[in-house]
Amino acid sequence: MCLAIPARVTRILPDDMAVVSIDGVSKEISAALIENLAVGDYVIIHVGYALTRIDPDEAERTLEMMREFREGQEAAQ
Repeated sequence: MCLAIPARVTRILPDDMAVVSIDGVSKEISAALIENLAVGDYVIIHVGYALTRIDPDEAERTLEMMREFREGQEAAQ
């Protein structure tokens, strides 16, 4: 099973790299597959690569569902 998650671009780096934020956690990723990436864009990332841009509203809905799932898992323990 593959899991690709939305993340917000917080910084553009040289050599087709970028920094994204996932629920406040920063990660350096490859942005080589996306042209004209900008700070503030939301992207789907998988194994360290930005695969495509995603609508900001859709990204936020997905991240919220992931938070709710995590909170439910923590409450069940």
